[in-house]
Amino acid sequence: MSEAGAEPRTPSRSADDVDVAVIGGGQAGLAIGHLLARQGKRFVIFERAGELAPAWRERWESLTLFTPRRYSALPGLPFPGDPDGYPTRDEVIGYLERYAETFELPVELNSGIARLEHGDDGRFRLTVDGRVVAADHVVVATGPFQTPYAPQVAEKLAADVFQTHAVGYRRPESVPEGRVLVVGGGNTGFQIAKELSATHTVVLSVGSRQKPLPQRLLGRDLFWWLTKARILNKTVDSRLGRKLSTRDTLIGSSPGEMTKRHGVELEPRLVDVEGRRVRFEGGSERDVDAVIWATGYRPDYSWIELPIFDKTGDLRHRRGVTDVPGFYFLGLSWQHTRGSALIGWVGDDAEFIAGEIEAAGRERVTEGV
Repeated sequence: MSEAGAEPRTPSRSADDVDVAVIGGGQAGLAIGHLLARQGKRFVIFERAGELAPAWRERWESLTLFTPRRYSALPGLPFPGDPDGYPTRDEVIGYLERYAETFELPVELNSGIARLEHGDDGRFRLTVDGRVVAADHVVVATGPFQTPYAPQVAEKLAADVFQTHAVGYRRPESVPEGRVLVVGGGNTGFQIAKELSATHTVVLSVGSRQKPLPQRLLGRDLFWWLTKARILNKTVDSRLGRKLSTRDTLIGSSPGEMTKRHGVELEPRLVDVEGRRVRFEGGSERDVDAVIWATGYRPDYSWIELPIFDKTGDLRHRRGVTDVPGFYFLGLSWQHTRGSALIGWVGDDAEFIAGEIEAAGRERVTEGV
């Protein structure tokens, strides 16, 4: 029994107890980590890969961001170089490594989470490499690029047809000679098709119509205009936000440019495959020597044993805050705005989640927990 008037005692904690467990060592995880450090929280960032920012390392070598450096920084550290220039993949990786070093963020590499659940004490329990870590709060910052997705027809390609998801594509030299089919009409599909067109015959299959936007307009970068018009601040709950969240945009590319300038042949949605023969909506067919699946990713939350999903299996959250107290997501596409999954804007949602965690901590202190 404590003496009269004494402060309530906090239960002793082991080395594997933290205030906050952050899952994911990419831009979202590092951003929230910096903010938690400013609050003086005891936290750790778990990264499944052997290096930081694995989602960036898995992209093709010539990848260049469509956001200038002035719009590509995380909280507290400007992106070095010409602010109006566009950073490369390797520059982004280097920047994220410097970010972790600059703020001395506690990152544990090679630390995939096998299981996450609630313990009997009400805290979260994370199974990491055979040990259990307890946390008051958990932030899942694994982002939108988790499990590469390819349609089932991929299994019908002949064994001698080279195929890879965009995550496995690095450079044109790694793709065999001949006709290459790129499947996917988003920015990734267009950029890969454009690069391959210099050395290969390229067919691009576009399943849905995209809205092309120029990289620069009247001497200014597109994101300067979007920021000026406050379009990037429109939330997913607004009328414009709901409309934009269901439409993909092409930045710096267009179907006309692909055919006229790069000689890429455009086809509609891929509907079937038989050996080397592929068929598209409308009935056109072609033989191909290689296929790049720029068909996106699917989330994998099979390791989370918490009631955070609706009847269709989708996440239930509002700006990353779930129905489970202390459990958050960060870096999701359209988590709150168009910029939620972009490196230069994820900090806004990170500030919000950090504020939620700080407020919850004050409440715990008030209640004497």
